[in-house]
Amino acid sequence: MSISFDPTPSFAQCLLGPTDEHHELDEYQTGVPRWCNGCGDNGILSAMQRLCRDYDLSPERTVFVSGIGCSSRLPHYMKTYGFHGLHGRALPIAEGIKMSRPDLPVFVSTGDGDCLSIGAGHWMHAIRYNMDMTVLLHDNSIYGLTKKQVSPTSPIGTKSNTTPKGSYLEAFNPLQTALGIEGVSFIAQMVDWVPEMLYDILQAAYRHRGFSFVRIIQRCPEFMPGFFDPYMNDPERIQLLTHPNGLTPSGNMSKVYRNQLVHDPSNLDRAREIASSADPIPVGILYQNPDVPRLEVIRGAGRVRTPETVQQGLDSELDKFTIWPDTEPALVEA
Repeated sequence: MSISFDPTPSFAQCLLGPTDEHHELDEYQTGVPRWCNGCGDNGILSAMQRLCRDYDLSPERTVFVSGIGCSSRLPHYMKTYGFHGLHGRALPIAEGIKMSRPDLPVFVSTGDGDCLSIGAGHWMHAIRYNMDMTVLLHDNSIYGLTKKQVSPTSPIGTKSNTTPKGSYLEAFNPLQTALGIEGVSFIAQMVDWVPEMLYDILQAAYRHRGFSFVRIIQRCPEFMPGFFDPYMNDPERIQLLTHPNGLTPSGNMSKVYRNQLVHDPSNLDRAREIASSADPIPVGILYQNPDVPRLEVIRGAGRVRTPETVQQGLDSELDKFTIWPDTEPALVEA
């Protein structure tokens, strides 16, 4: 049973003892996705369910957290524990879960508006904290759930309900920002229409011990129809990042996507240069540093807490506000 890559088993696992357990794909499937036909979220969901199956993640010991948006419906379709949070607040919720239960795999689904607009402050500090979780940025360059408003990653000139004459600002590049934050440990980028590479990157992100941030450029057929067609129809506009310490595409992938660049993911300066490219779209692991300290380790999260120690802690805090009488109260005669 593969739960965590940390060598020390959790207290709960020690009590339960070793078990041989295998899960089928349908054990992670629940409900009928309500995304539009052709939405990239469908492919991301399929990749995540496959990942859970292949690593035998117990549904009752796996957590998916989200904020608000089309992307944030993903926990509804995963038959695991899920928390659908407030707009932009997925990351602090996930951090709280990880601090309390560092033994659980934690995944976060967030959108370009949810993460990079209202949730931008939480996002930047989550990168600094480098807590062990896998974060998927579903980036379709538009607000979809609220029916087409410009988002931070919308390209300049995008006509939307909030910018009927076209957006005025250049698109925000989350990769460049993330790579400039102290504490960054894993940054990758993928497109939703190449499922083989998408799955490979999600595996690498999950195996990384730290904050794994994966930007997934995804299609929105309803509000951004045809926007990514030029990239889908011309494989030369997708640049695969390859390296023995990163990803190695299969032979079939290499036949289709011949535009490849050997990039060592430990090279932060080169990663920043690559991140600036919008055409071709760099796909692969831009940066990885497994030696960055993790906040949950620094803070000693998840220490065994017995009912007695919890009671002692509560009593200690409540006693600070208790008014203790100097003498016993006098009895009042009826």
